[in-house]
Amino acid sequence: MTIESKADRSLTSRRVKAIKPSGIRKFFDLLAGMEGAISLGVGEPDFATPWHIREAAIYALEHGRTMYTSNSGTPELRREIASYLSRTHNLDYDPLSEVVVTVGVSEALDLAARAILDPGDEVLLPDPCYVSYPSCVTLAGGVPVPVPTYESQSFELNPTDVARAITPRTRAILLGYPANPTGAVMPADKLAEIAILAERYNLIVISDEIYNRLTYGVTVPSFASLPGMKERTVVLNGVSKCYSMTGWRIGYAAGPKEIVAGMTKIHQYTMLCASSMGQAAAVEALKNGEDDITAMVDDYNRRRMVMVSGFNSLGLSCFDPRGAFYAFPSVKSTGLSSDEFAERLLKEEKVAVVPGTAFGEQGEGYLRCCYATAMSQIEEALERIQRFLNRL
Repeated sequence: MTIESKADRSLTSRRVKAIKPSGIRKFFDLLAGMEGAISLGVGEPDFATPWHIREAAIYALEHGRTMYTSNSGTPELRREIASYLSRTHNLDYDPLSEVVVTVGVSEALDLAARAILDPGDEVLLPDPCYVSYPSCVTLAGGVPVPVPTYESQSFELNPTDVARAITPRTRAILLGYPANPTGAVMPADKLAEIAILAERYNLIVISDEIYNRLTYGVTVPSFASLPGMKERTVVLNGVSKCYSMTGWRIGYAAGPKEIVAGMTKIHQYTMLCASSMGQAAAVEALKNGEDDITAMVDDYNRRRMVMVSGFNSLGLSCFDPRGAFYAFPSVKSTGLSSDEFAERLLKEEKVAVVPGTAFGEQGEGYLRCCYATAMSQIEEALERIQRFLNRL
């Protein structure tokens, strides 16, 4: 390499340049310091972490349990994760070799992508999807391949479209259901068809199941519980959403020994281990947090119905979400793009939502609105949106 070519080189890598800043954080940053604003943007429960879970962390602190843990996580937490997956999805994992504790599910996704992908490997993912999916694939050297989903098909991933997108370079399918941003869930029959494709083309499935317990009138199976899929599926989950523990940053992955060992190897050289106090809290959550989940889901469901019916009454047709805590109303009838609508709504009425384009091309014409906020805030936001629409 000549001196001249070195001088011309950018300070950052091509992979970093290839990814866009998070569209969610963009509006969160705009909101900061805006007095009287209502945020329906960031996907975070508004409940405090239940007291008995906080107490477990306090107990760990008081007893000096503040040191490094095993790279894979404490044996106690890994056993509890395996027990949880067994009783909720009838899955049998060896806690010592098939489970790794991570710093949130985001790290679990990053580790999984880097552990299985070689440069140029393609990963199929739904569009729209969570903002981290394509970026994590790109940073791992892979190529994200969006597979469009449609409101007319309940934003479900169509197995026929998945089959069309498979090429000799396809390495994996990345699923996230219940879905962020749409709140869609996948019916068992379509998951079974995708499982057939995974086996036929020898694909790995990364299944992000962080919202798996936040559902309304439906039950969502773990992809790994489908026949023959445990051997080729990496299950990602954590305690952030259903136990209201976002700031604790405790996630986990369960999967085949070889993949988990690869993920742990990367984890050793990056994060080392998750917080020891957070892991103690997670043990308590998984052991004794079922009543907390039930109470929060009941509350979310009431807010869900108010928000969805509110958007529909305003003339913004809204898909009925059956999982997670997001509504995905359409703003196509207004003539504004998603970005235009979101920016004007924030400036004119101080309501923060996330434009659907943050989640992929198929998100154009939609907004992501989180109903994990107080009912009074939801009702006030709907009134402000009504005023905004009246002026259009």
